[in-house]
Amino acid sequence: MSHEPAPASAIAELMRAGREMSRLSMVFRYAIAERLGLTVSDLECLDHLADVGSATAGQVAERTNLTTGAVTSMLRRLQQAGYVTTERDPADRRRVIVTLRPERVAELERPYERFAEQAGWLVEGYSAEEVQLLVRHYHRMQAMYLAELDRLRGDLPGHAP
Repeated sequence: MSHEPAPASAIAELMRAGREMSRLSMVFRYAIAERLGLTVSDLECLDHLADVGSATAGQVAERTNLTTGAVTSMLRRLQQAGYVTTERDPADRRRVIVTLRPERVAELERPYERFAEQAGWLVEGYSAEEVQLLVRHYHRMQAMYLAELDRLRGDLPGHAP
């Protein structure tokens, strides 16, 4: 594999393609949330819980970039809709542990099934080296997003830089 720098035009094309993929991903998420009768923040919370099992309300707030008040309202709504359970943390009664109800997971996965199947077919056509390149790229992009989110949160009034 060549280690020569990519030409500026190729980088610009990659950036445009990335922005368009991000935009379409967001539109897709909104459509799925609407189909399920949820908000995108609700969906982000439920996706996070599907990945980690359980989380504190504070961790959900950080993941969804919502205030603690907004997270409290969201969790109350999700609990009433039967998506999550909440319980006090036995180690720290001030904290609430949120858990996705396992019987609701299939319902949340259903809108993604066709897309996931198509994505699987797409990736099957890549070599192991190409897949590893994509994995490294996504990990690096995730780190950049997290760093920028930290920076943006630090720029907000009342937050430390």
